[in-house]
Amino acid sequence: MTAIPDTSPALPNRLSPGALAALITLLVGAACIALEPAFAWLVKWPAAWTFPATDWVGAVLEAVLGALKPFARMLASLLRYPMDGAHFVLTRTPWPLVIGVTTALGWYLGGLRMALLGALGLGFVLASGYWIESMTTLSLVAVSVPLALMMGGAIGILANEVPRVKSAVQVLLDVMQTVPTFAYLTPLLLLFGFGPVVGLIASAIYAAPPMARNVMLGLERVEPEIKEAAVMAGGTRFQQLFQVEIPSAASQIMVGVNQCLMAALSMVIIAAVIGGFNDIGWEVLLTMRKAQFGAALLAGLVIVVFAIVIDRMSGALAIERKRHDPRIAYGVLAVSVLVTLVFWGRLPDPSGFALLDPTADAVDAGLTAFTVASGAWLDSVKNGAMFYVLLPLRIGLDQAVLPFTWGFMWTPTMSLWLFAAGAAAGLVLIARGSVVGGLLLMIAVGILETGIANLPWPFVLTGTAALCWIAGGRKLALISVLLLLTILLSGLWERALLSLYLSGAAVFACAVLGGAIGLLCAVSPWAWRIVRPICDMLQTIPLFVFLIPVLMFFQIGEFSAFLAICAYAIVPMIRYTRFGLVSTPDDLIEAATASGATSVQIMKDIRIPYATPSLLLGLNQTILYAFSMLVIAALIGTTGLGQSIYLALGQADVGLGVSAGAAMAILAMIADRIVQGFAEERRKALGL
Repeated sequence: MTAIPDTSPALPNRLSPGALAALITLLVGAACIALEPAFAWLVKWPAAWTFPATDWVGAVLEAVLGALKPFARMLASLLRYPMDGAHFVLTRTPWPLVIGVTTALGWYLGGLRMALLGALGLGFVLASGYWIESMTTLSLVAVSVPLALMMGGAIGILANEVPRVKSAVQVLLDVMQTVPTFAYLTPLLLLFGFGPVVGLIASAIYAAPPMARNVMLGLERVEPEIKEAAVMAGGTRFQQLFQVEIPSAASQIMVGVNQCLMAALSMVIIAAVIGGFNDIGWEVLLTMRKAQFGAALLAGLVIVVFAIVIDRMSGALAIERKRHDPRIAYGVLAVSVLVTLVFWGRLPDPSGFALLDPTADAVDAGLTAFTVASGAWLDSVKNGAMFYVLLPLRIGLDQAVLPFTWGFMWTPTMSLWLFAAGAAAGLVLIARGSVVGGLLLMIAVGILETGIANLPWPFVLTGTAALCWIAGGRKLALISVLLLLTILLSGLWERALLSLYLSGAAVFACAVLGGAIGLLCAVSPWAWRIVRPICDMLQTIPLFVFLIPVLMFFQIGEFSAFLAICAYAIVPMIRYTRFGLVSTPDDLIEAATASGATSVQIMKDIRIPYATPSLLLGLNQTILYAFSMLVIAALIGTTGLGQSIYLALGQADVGLGVSAGAAMAILAMIADRIVQGFAEERRKALGL
């Protein structure tokens, strides 16, 4: 009798590290769900078990800041002089001269196109009636950027010259860039007092890390032959660094200057939340609070214009290209001086132009008419997204499914059926050889039933440790768990899960939609021509401005915050997806084509696998962008750590502000390290 061969897929004798990590996480989660009725502390950490870490941090910082306050107030008094000087020069300089200087600089750097950008951009600012407010903002940037450049340059040179501190400097830069911007303002407010100096210092702190990173990167990339030539010439280390290496790294350093300028402009706008000076950021905030969305949009567009002009001109400085004829630049400058002299004393007050006020009023009227006519449709979109997507993700199906929203009541029996269906589907995947996929499906079903905000803390710690172990080894897993324990013991755990829920939902939406748009742009050059300027514009808009359009249509609420986060965080996913897909080596594509593969097969089996490191890098940047925007979104009704930071700023509660900011930085850094670990593993697998 002939034996019938066994055609069922063979299961591995030993689980892979990924499957083992997923299995442990699944078992811990199942145990928590089963034991929750008897041990409620598995889900909700008892308040009696928390430490008053916020109070401790506040007490220590207030003592330290109190000791530093005299020095800080003296520094604030000194900084008032350059700030007042820059403000006097920019606000008192006749507007034709400012426009002429900008146009002339634009011609010299980029020719006719950039000259027109400068002239039309500042012409728009003048026509808006916000000239004085814009010059006030520009005066803050003019003082904060040199401070940031000096700090960032010094940090970058220190890390290059003293290798032992390089790793510590990188950690410091990570912390500076992941701690939410609002968290800077609370301790600085106590140190420097109320007023524009807080915005100046916060702007310099926030803008220094991009400069430091680019200085480090530029000095690392200096060719060894150039360094050896400098040594052979007999120069001192000081001469080698400042006469050879830094000039050789000038292009990369100028990229840092560009990023520093943009970061400083963004932070100055955020600092307007504390008030104290009449700048364009305060105008945006004031008009938003009054629900004057036409005026808010106009003021926001002024910020966008400034950001685009500064970005393009500073970006041109980073590119080594032939400059345009300086004689034309001198001619433009001479014309502006002549116009200023001819009309001296008769120039119209720039604040009196307000040529675009009718447009702003028309926007308000049109928006009012649109919301009245389409209010039911807009509410249905918002309520549908909240009731059927965001709310189940937040609190789980067992609490979100109600007769008022879904038409029926969720019962424990439904939970059992959902778990059974998830287990069955997962076992099918495991039987087909996808062990990790099956286990992850079961975990996802459990999260959907429970909700991210209600996840048991042992499950979160175990899942994070498992991911970190796979991505970066035991050290990363141990450090991540210890950091999460600090959030748990400090009493910020529930707020941290709320932040994780909203940022996670936004990142998932950006990954799906941004990945699809990036894929379209990779296969269609015409699509990229349309999408690219939109991405450029979105990346130059300060975070504050993203709140205006969502408020115009959906008012204050969690859905508006979700849309604002998505609008800001989607760009890296689009760019890195397209870049990875179009960067596949030609020889791989030619080999696949020669073997008869279709375009779909080439995309699925060649381009996407090869682009995985770029896709993961885009995901990494999307995560960091989402966390950055989360605190800004607290202005329009989010909950979680972002709201705590914003409330701490209003109450001058330095302990809560710093603790909540540190908690958000911890979440962002853990996510960053996990994604970077997977990307590095994939690069090694591809031999990159």
